Amino acid sequence: QVQLVESGGGLVQPGGSLRLSCTASGIIVRIYTMGWYRQAPGKQRELVARISSTGITNYADSVKGRFTISRDNAKNTVYLQMNSLKPEDTAVYYCNLYRGPTDYWGQGTQVTVSS
Repeated sequence: QVQLVESGGGLVQPGGSLRLSCTASGIIVRIYTMGWYRQAPGKQRELVARISSTGITNYADSVKGRFTISRDNAKNTVYLQMNSLKPEDTAVYYCNLYRGPTDYWGQGTQVTVSS
């Protein structure tokens, strides 16, 4: 049974930083593309960042230069380092693993950027 568990969300002031973690069980993440998505109230879920099995990364334009996705294969964990946070980054952040044809999702972690 595949499980993805996110952690690291919280309340932070604008300009602050947070690091999200996503630890997987029941699957070896190093051979799959992993992603972070977010969903703000009233909006569709959107891709934030993605990292392939070979380490190639992609970012949404809105987070380029501020967010960094990385993976620790020994810990079966993917991270999202978020710097220079803005109020518009406020959302529930979800970890994703795609093993065709199935998408696996974590339960989500709330990130709130507010003064």
